[in-house]
Amino acid sequence: MKEESVKLINPFRFSLEPMERLLQINFEKDPDVFYIGFEPQYYDDSTYGTGHVILGWRTDGKIDVYYQPSLKIQNKTYDTFGKGLNEKIECAFEVASFDISQKGVQALYRFTDKYGRKIKLKIHEKNFKKRSPFNLLAPVGAASQTPSYLPLVYLFDFYFVRKNHTVVDVHIGDQSHKLDNLPVTMDGMRMYFSRYSTKPLIVKFNPSSDDHMAVMSLTDGQETVRTKDCTLDIDWQGSSPAIRTLRFSNHIYPIELSFVPPFPDILTMEHNKVREGIFQISCHPSLGLLIGRYRVIKRVNSTKIKCCPTEGWSPIPEKWSLRFLYRRAPVYREWPMSYEWKAFIDERSPMNFHIRSSWKRLKH
Repeated sequence: MKEESVKLINPFRFSLEPMERLLQINFEKDPDVFYIGFEPQYYDDSTYGTGHVILGWRTDGKIDVYYQPSLKIQNKTYDTFGKGLNEKIECAFEVASFDISQKGVQALYRFTDKYGRKIKLKIHEKNFKKRSPFNLLAPVGAASQTPSYLPLVYLFDFYFVRKNHTVVDVHIGDQSHKLDNLPVTMDGMRMYFSRYSTKPLIVKFNPSSDDHMAVMSLTDGQETVRTKDCTLDIDWQGSSPAIRTLRFSNHIYPIELSFVPPFPDILTMEHNKVREGIFQISCHPSLGLLIGRYRVIKRVNSTKIKCCPTEGWSPIPEKWSLRFLYRRAPVYREWPMSYEWKAFIDERSPMNFHIRSSWKRLKH
């Protein structure tokens, strides 16, 4: 006898930004007229292309994006960076070199900015003391005003630039700029606030959408469903499937989204009923948990979903200096709390569903 097919809708999505490495160079306390920092990034991807990008963090909170013509840069990538994209500038860098070794960062960039000024960014670490990197969830979404997704920027092999035995030369036009300092020592060393990662895992959680929704088919009692980019663990509530866990695979470390109680099946959910629970997003064990609450309301032909990371990020600091840093700068733990995702799933005809979803920042 043929097993009966059961339908399921999964409203949760992850997408990957395939960056190879990044370096954040901060001089906010010694600012330029237009910029307070630069962020070199390197890509090597079949879709995005191969080459260098430099984000220019502006004094007005927006960003300018300088990029090599070999790259395909999308405006929406930068919706959640600061106050958003100011301008994209295709740039033929005179020099573009960025590598990370056991001694630290070796980076040199020379280019002309959109104001016609010569820019030089040089950081050359020559420290023979062994690095002691760690993993971090970066608070890149803290300043975003109009986010289109929740930015999960997991920085593996993350470290700050050490001050001793480091050559630094940041010039904008004929003016040099001093790098900001990290307010605490780390591993017995003084550090610049400039920092880097050799393995950035940049994931967009639930990008805003206005599109048709696919309906999944599974057999009654099926405990695992595999799609193109994720695996779902199913919990059965009678004859109705509920999503207990969703795992997003990638080239560094899988990300897991889990629900307590399991996220309900909106197809068989009773009308005018409300379901609530807790969700958490986890990655590598050293990266702790991002925790929040979800709420689902079912109407006749429409379902409303709301998710908010109300508990923020709960880190697992491996160093005393990190505990101090997280206490002194609560933005690391608190930035996700102000994000809220809402989605409306409408059944326009039998088994034909459409989703409208968006993110916003809440005032605290």
